[in-house]
Amino acid sequence: MVTKQNALVQGLLFLVLLAGLLSLPSKIHAEASGLMDRIVAVVNDDVVLYSELQKEVTAIRGKLAQAGAPDLPGDELEKQALERLILHKLQMAEAKQLGISIDDEILNKAISNIAAQNGLTLEELAAALQEQGIPMHEYRQELRDEITLQRLRNREVISRIQITKAEVDNYLTHAEEAPGGRDAYRLRHILIATPDSASSAEIATARKQAEEIMQRLKQGEDFATLATRYSAGRQALDGGDLGWLEAGQVPSLFLTELAEMERGDIRGPFHAASGFHIIKLEDYKGGDRNIIKQTHARHILIRTNELTSDDDAKNRLQQLYQRIQGGEDFSALARAHSDDKGSAIKGGDLGWVSPGNLVQKFEEVMDALPAGGISEPFRTQFGWHIVQVLDRRDFDATEEVKRDRAKLALRKRKADEALQLYLRKLRDQAFVEIRLEDNY
Repeated sequence: MVTKQNALVQGLLFLVLLAGLLSLPSKIHAEASGLMDRIVAVVNDDVVLYSELQKEVTAIRGKLAQAGAPDLPGDELEKQALERLILHKLQMAEAKQLGISIDDEILNKAISNIAAQNGLTLEELAAALQEQGIPMHEYRQELRDEITLQRLRNREVISRIQITKAEVDNYLTHAEEAPGGRDAYRLRHILIATPDSASSAEIATARKQAEEIMQRLKQGEDFATLATRYSAGRQALDGGDLGWLEAGQVPSLFLTELAEMERGDIRGPFHAASGFHIIKLEDYKGGDRNIIKQTHARHILIRTNELTSDDDAKNRLQQLYQRIQGGEDFSALARAHSDDKGSAIKGGDLGWVSPGNLVQKFEEVMDALPAGGISEPFRTQFGWHIVQVLDRRDFDATEEVKRDRAKLALRKRKADEALQLYLRKLRDQAFVEIRLEDNY
């Protein structure tokens, strides 16, 4: 049977894109309120214009206000905004060089999916955007850019990440060793970054800045405010909030310290390849058992294709259903007739099925049957089925859930680290000339 994983991943991607795009003003460059546009940075063969910078500053201010975070001084905000624009242009240039492009068909499908997932028509989506001052043509361009960047990162970073069984085992070992049953942490983080192959002088400068920030934290300054102002981490504009991380997802650099920290404690700076880190423990929690209802089922599938029409498949399965009702062996008929070759050799046996493993329509029919019950023929996107429920049980899936979570956590950790290194590499290898001081 085909799982729903790919569909869910795509759905999440579009929801994430919508949330980000609807929350920010447009960043498409335009005229700068009657002022002559100026170049504030040269990025390889591209430039950043003053009008682009001001739109990015406005976008960041809006996000800070929405999060209830304090505003930043104008010069610091401009520097952060400029760095974001530089990285954006470098990634878009890299995507173009690699031949990554999003045509109108892909873009239109993405917009239709976003509208549908939010219960809107295309006209209602356009109206909602217009209310926020975002014309549809600007929204389309931002969405095109976002999908382009996602494909670039998938190709150059995420697709190259591999998770081994040994890594999962090691992750779980560390998680189980967490003191007091702690298996998840809510952290805030400040990163004072150092460039790739940093010199001793650059490392010393970064260390001094990190130590000064640590001293200010000890004196009672707000962690989120300092993270927003100084951190080079990807969550800087969220006050350094990393959200909830499972124990095995926490970098080993921090894990030993976290064992001794209580809520509100701050530790650092810790030196790593990326720079100097400071962390704050906001909260932690322990683990729970995961008891789920599993179903042992078997089925017969007749697929539709060029040679088998929908009516033909339904009629064939209806005949098989009648033969089963007449006393013929389900397993024998599945072996002889089912088009699901993976289960057919086992008499149609799907084994013990957990909720969410199969497509929705199949699960709905299966869940409605009593133990021993056989469904009438029904249709899914894969063809026509008959399903029989053999048994049901309560299953402690704690270990399975832990391993699944471990794989996701490891993949996210590796992806975050790899993306940070990838972006730093792009930045370090680029020709960048900052002309921001020319605007003062």
